[in-house]
Amino acid sequence: MCGIVGYVGTKDAATFVYDGLKKLEYRGYDSAGIAAINGTLDIRRAEGKLGNLAVKLQAEPLRGAIAIGHTRWATHGAPVERNAHPHADESNSVAVVQNGIVENFMTLRVQLQAEGHLFKSDTDTEVITHLIDKYLAEGQNLTEACRLAFQQIRGAHAIAVVSQLEPDKIVTVRIGNAGGVIIGYGQEENYLASDIPAILEHTQRMVFLEDREMAVITARGVQYLQLDGTPLHKEVQHINWDHVSAAKGRYRHFMQKEIYEQPQAIQNTLRGRVNFTTNEVKFEGLRLTATEAQELRHIIIVACGTSAYAGLVGKFVIEKLAKVSVEVDYASEFRYRDPLVDKQTAILAITQSGETVDTLAAMDEGKIKGARLWSIVNAQGSMAHRISDGTILMQAGPEIGVASTKAFTTTITDLVLLGLYLGQLRGTLSAQEREEVVMALARLPELAGEVLAEHYNDYDTLANLYHKQDHFLFLGRGPNYPIALEGALKLKEISYIHAEGYPAGEMKHGPIALIDERMPVVCIVTQDHVYDKMISQIEQVRARNGIVISLINEGDKAVTAKSNHILTIPPTHPLTTPIISVIPLQLLAYHMAVKRGADVDQPRNLAKSVTVE
Repeated sequence: MCGIVGYVGTKDAATFVYDGLKKLEYRGYDSAGIAAINGTLDIRRAEGKLGNLAVKLQAEPLRGAIAIGHTRWATHGAPVERNAHPHADESNSVAVVQNGIVENFMTLRVQLQAEGHLFKSDTDTEVITHLIDKYLAEGQNLTEACRLAFQQIRGAHAIAVVSQLEPDKIVTVRIGNAGGVIIGYGQEENYLASDIPAILEHTQRMVFLEDREMAVITARGVQYLQLDGTPLHKEVQHINWDHVSAAKGRYRHFMQKEIYEQPQAIQNTLRGRVNFTTNEVKFEGLRLTATEAQELRHIIIVACGTSAYAGLVGKFVIEKLAKVSVEVDYASEFRYRDPLVDKQTAILAITQSGETVDTLAAMDEGKIKGARLWSIVNAQGSMAHRISDGTILMQAGPEIGVASTKAFTTTITDLVLLGLYLGQLRGTLSAQEREEVVMALARLPELAGEVLAEHYNDYDTLANLYHKQDHFLFLGRGPNYPIALEGALKLKEISYIHAEGYPAGEMKHGPIALIDERMPVVCIVTQDHVYDKMISQIEQVRARNGIVISLINEGDKAVTAKSNHILTIPPTHPLTTPIISVIPLQLLAYHMAVKRGADVDQPRNLAKSVTVE
């Protein structure tokens, strides 16, 4: 969840690092700090937001042309200044920042304390600092001292180190799947980051470290080696993202901006993948033959949070179009249940960041059991992207708001395309069926634009009426059932209103006990094969005086007459409806959160990329 930024060159390093950390605020954090070297090592740290650190930097500026910085989300030790990164050794000559958890930190701490090392924090990270200090005292250079220290720690880590003993270099490592380690190349300067947006304004030439790889970064160049000391060659990649798209522009919040970017994001997702003349879909990145597709017997989608709900929509879509069994599993549970996986199984990981540790662990489990690994990711060059046998890039562009919006709709768009692609290879779709879905996809950007262009006041009205409610219930059926889950998740994530999503048929098996005149119930009632069933659910809510907020297709007078409030969307194919029906629920959550004065882009306790288990 934490952010790491580093700089070595000729400029004011602390300012560069601070600006980079600002671009990673979306990851979530509760303290921050920067270490710089200008003859001696100097550190500034503060609990809370980066603004608190800025006050300290203004009062006591950091000087020097090399620095590392960190935003911390507390795991070991309270979110107070003494536990903030960077951590220094006793002589204040080495500073360390780290993402991840040192699983054997207590054993190491006891051992180091017995050797005379004094600890100043409650964190697991500080043991790394003392291990490096120990090896430096034995005569090792900084790179070797770091390498030996890194070999002592267990768990998954991204670590960066500077030392006044060798003030021209940053030593960094990636071990396991605790987040990205990205090296950026400049002119007489080089950069380090845990995520692309931190350095994208300065370079598009980047290298991504893999598991158990180290880098020694100087202004003159970068040396790569494996954790066992073997020299390593890494190819520089060109990342084709536009840093300007990470700016809010005319929007009040990044989340609002990203909601309104969805028509373009959906269009980008379709571009180059669908032939609207032949109705054929191509996914060259999956590297899948027709024979391999026909031999496929089982797909397991592994994901967390919003991505898992997108996966549930994908289950409906892929089973319908490709006639292959699909299971959706929370990635955090997958590896702990000894899943039934074989060579005729594809593990499809969905992860916006490509660095979510639970999802990466699930992928590792699938690989061990011999499954084909696929991923749908938004972050080019991320770990999930690199370890997959085949990848679908979302084409959503940078998503800064912690609560995912455009990554959700582009993921579902990709899943519809995947269903068509597999159906095409497996021969399970008639020409007419394929044409109907492809034509629906072609209209999606326009329909999404229609939803965003109208009825702004409807959301404002609902927020004014219900922003003080303590509970909401969301109901849907078929492919709209996961949309009910996602609508509830969005509301609770950013407004802190307790909300639950349910398959509508389950309402009478428990949740109906909660319904009274104070309970708003959001019902997704589009005109599909379960339309009559959803009307029955509305009647049950009305019979108990619940407040009915219905999401309907335009012109549906029958449901309008039974509802206290309506939100409308244009009709589309049942398999593409979820892509459109989620947008009003995103807007509803957004307006509710704004009305309640919540921090929309950085909701409390949450982070964009979850890199600890």
